[in-house]
Amino acid sequence: MALIKLNTRSIPDDTVTPAKVSQNLGRRNLIINGDMRIAQRGTTGTLNNGGGGFHSADRFLSQEEGAFTGAFTVSNDTDSPKGFSNSTKWDCTTADTSLAADDVFFVDYKPEAQDLQHLNYGTSDALQMTISFWIKSKKTGTYVLWLYQYDGTRHVQMQYTINTADTWEYKTLLVPADTAGVINNDTGAGMLLRFVMGAGSSWTSGTAPTAWASIVTADRHVGQTVNLADSTDNYMNLTGVQLEVGDTATDFEHRLYGEELVACQRYFQVLGGTGNNYPLASGFTSTSGFFGYGKLIRTMRGSPSFSHSGSASHFSYTHAAVAASASSSPTFGTNPNTYYLSIPSSTTTTNNAGAYARITNSGTLAFFDSEL
Repeated sequence: MALIKLNTRSIPDDTVTPAKVSQNLGRRNLIINGDMRIAQRGTTGTLNNGGGGFHSADRFLSQEEGAFTGAFTVSNDTDSPKGFSNSTKWDCTTADTSLAADDVFFVDYKPEAQDLQHLNYGTSDALQMTISFWIKSKKTGTYVLWLYQYDGTRHVQMQYTINTADTWEYKTLLVPADTAGVINNDTGAGMLLRFVMGAGSSWTSGTAPTAWASIVTADRHVGQTVNLADSTDNYMNLTGVQLEVGDTATDFEHRLYGEELVACQRYFQVLGGTGNNYPLASGFTSTSGFFGYGKLIRTMRGSPSFSHSGSASHFSYTHAAVAASASSSPTFGTNPNTYYLSIPSSTTTTNNAGAYARITNSGTLAFFDSEL
């Protein structure tokens, strides 16, 4: 048999192209729902004296302090810059033209502490970050973005300017590293990012902390010249919020809708709303109600609190041919993965009989809240 000789040659090392290394490969945006697409609680709400909350976009809390007398409608908006489909809009509906000293109103975002460990705060290897976002406002002028460390009680702030009214503008801000900071490795809030919309003198009369420092109330929002509540013509839209390691802003990290929904469900979940017989739990009856267990959609950050919309009577259970509705609000005992459900009822059913519980109206929802 003839032998076939293969011609081979080696490839010099200097002809091999090395892999490109970047610290921004993979999931680089530390903000969940920065494009404002997920809105599990609904798409509109009100920010006023005592009326703040997680309106519209998940993870973004609209809030006020002091005796603020203005009011805003907070809503999901399709007005957005190129590449985005949603923004959150704060539209002034009641003016407060003269803020009291203690008044402040804002929108907050809180990253979880264990997600910030790679920042190496409190060491000589602490890393810088960059915040970027798209913003549009009727009110031009100087705004403040304030950052706070819960575990180290330290703060820093950056200022930015809305240059042209009614125009989407892209902003990038550098967050200095903090070699003296503290971010515990736990499920608590590791940091707070606050977009300030108006602040009284108690918050603005000190010296702006341009590097991380121990918190002083009067220093927090120094430089905020805009009062977004001084006219009912005013509004602000925000989207494309990105927080990433490094001193350069990269293009917004667009993630799949399903990915963002799962990430949001770590902090808030909704059961129901998909029909008139949403299954909740299996369990047993007593002569005065139902007791059973169900499973949450995702593992949550911690044991969530429970609330519900609609009527308590829409929570019901069935044993054999007997159906019974709640005579008062059901109660849920929770842990991060499951819940224990109790439905009180005036309908007498067999003791210790197998049964299942459900929501019988698509307009009634069960809410599980483990927000920071």
